[in-house]
Amino acid sequence: MTMAGNKTQPTDASVEAFLAAIPDPVRREDCRRVAAMMQAATGAPPVMWGAAIVGFGCYRYTYASGRTGDWPVIGFSPRKNDLTLYLMPGFEQHADRLARLGRHKTGKSCLYLKKLADVDLAVLRDLVEWSVQAMAPQRIDTPSR
Repeated sequence: MTMAGNKTQPTDASVEAFLAAIPDPVRREDCRRVAAMMQAATGAPPVMWGAAIVGFGCYRYTYASGRTGDWPVIGFSPRKNDLTLYLMPGFEQHADRLARLGRHKTGKSCLYLKKLADVDLAVLRDLVEWSVQAMAPQRIDTPSR
């Protein structure tokens, strides 16, 4: 069981209802395309994590403090300003891919896109697949609830 403090947990909420409720039709379609890409890469069904993250697969992390938790192997969220993709291994070794990706920003493990039309989908798919493969040794795919 995860310890208290892990606010974002998997839920039984409908991913399809969540995606259908996205008001912007372009963002909604982009999210459906990203969901299909991530499901193909992981072989896992989409699961709502908290109120706004669609995740695929699951891995368990442990901090140096001993605190543990579960998190999606890969996921995304249609945030207000960006479509945020969560690619757990980060981007340090991907300068070449990112240079070819198109318009984006990055955080530690977040890839921020305005819309899919701004990026090369083959490069995005490559990043998604690499991220899933890099996380494979840590996958548990059944989050503790």
